[in-house]
Amino acid sequence: MSAIDDLSDELARLPGIGRKTALRLAFHLLKAPQDDARRLARAIVTMRERVRPCDVCGNLTEASPCPICANPRRDVSVVCVVEEASDIMAIERTGEYRGMYHVLGGRLSPLDGIGPSELNVEPLVRRAGGGEVREVVLATNPSVEGEATAAYLGRLLGPLGVRVTRIARGLPVGGDLEYADGVTIAEALSNRREL
Repeated sequence: MSAIDDLSDELARLPGIGRKTALRLAFHLLKAPQDDARRLARAIVTMRERVRPCDVCGNLTEASPCPICANPRRDVSVVCVVEEASDIMAIERTGEYRGMYHVLGGRLSPLDGIGPSELNVEPLVRRAGGGEVREVVLATNPSVEGEATAAYLGRLLGPLGVRVTRIARGLPVGGDLEYADGVTIAEALSNRREL
């Protein structure tokens, strides 16, 4: 096997990168100046050496606590629970949420052997029961596994005396009813609000 095949095989293991794209990237890197390839390799190695989960929330960071947990202007009484650290970035881009986060590191998936003990659940329970948190926002994905995870967490956190809420779901801005699936339309109708 050649070095090009080795690199394209490794690139194809990345999410969203198919075999053709991996080969195209490998050839691009081969044609690029050697310094570009070295910079890319150094950036990957540096990221792997420096980035780790925050001790408080599980967000990916170079310093613990992460910048969100260390920010005194954040509302510590509200904790938004997400499946992965990348979900935090999506929520932060909105500029609408000013609370804290908790990263589960996945979602319940019994078929894949992922139960509560494989997720970052115990620290969440300790945070929610510690007295500072008044609301936990469950922002797991609207998949079967995400819904099961939210339901499980709701049952687990409810008795702790904190308010447990779920993010709303429905039609995206700019979407057409004609092309939406029935479940999405049903969710949009059940989560409707006053104008």
